[in-house]
Amino acid sequence: MKKEFGFRNKWGRKQARKAIPLFASFFLGQFPLPAGNIADKTPVVNFAPMSATLQFIQFELEIYNLYEEIGLEKAGLNLEVFNQGVVGYLNLIKTGAITNKSTLTIADFDKNSSEKRLWVIDINARKILHHTLVAHGKNSGVERAERFSNVSQSEMSSLGFYVTEGTYTGKHGLSLKIRGMDEGFNKNAYNRHVVVHGAEYVSEEFVKEHGRLGRSQGCPALPMDDHQDIIKEIEGGSVLYLHASMADYQSSYLDPETAMHTYFSEEVSIANL
Repeated sequence: MKKEFGFRNKWGRKQARKAIPLFASFFLGQFPLPAGNIADKTPVVNFAPMSATLQFIQFELEIYNLYEEIGLEKAGLNLEVFNQGVVGYLNLIKTGAITNKSTLTIADFDKNSSEKRLWVIDINARKILHHTLVAHGKNSGVERAERFSNVSQSEMSSLGFYVTEGTYTGKHGLSLKIRGMDEGFNKNAYNRHVVVHGAEYVSEEFVKEHGRLGRSQGCPALPMDDHQDIIKEIEGGSVLYLHASMADYQSSYLDPETAMHTYFSEEVSIANL
């Protein structure tokens, strides 16, 4: 199957061709080929492990090239966070939970709330649709989210992967239901009424006055100016990943091997998402 996830341009293919042999040389140095028949100097080689290694290297290069092509470094999204988001995205596609495969939304709660720390990425068009502010729960921290909970009435944010569902109109106007997918970290989000909505306390003006955003009751709240556009872009079965560098956070959706197999299998054609 032809793949276009990362190598869509000449620069990407050129860099991949340069990098893969370098990685291969490294792995060959670490794991030398077994000796064969000395008389005819023909080594007996099992290429399966090396094929898997090169496949993984290509997979990582595809993600990196996509990161570069979209311009996410310039937009302030950390490569490792993006890598995790893509791995989770692919694993969730594998489960069949994703029906809106064109968008991937990532929020990085390692960043201060005064920074734009939410990105809505169009995977098909290779571009950023939105880069904006997002609030965390008031009991998660003041300027930065440092504590997280899956417990009702904790008024904390919950880390991990979510799948977006339908919209409704509530006290915050147009709002989006989201379902937590990570057992022990955000599975209670739906019952806690954690949703995506707009809020007046999420704005540049609020930051100028207070040095930070206001805080929610655990919802990833967005600016009133663009929350409706964002909700319409990501509703109906897309991936939302709320990230923070927490030592105890674990997710079955961060399995790179399954993600790689999903990418290279006939089950998913990312080029045609």
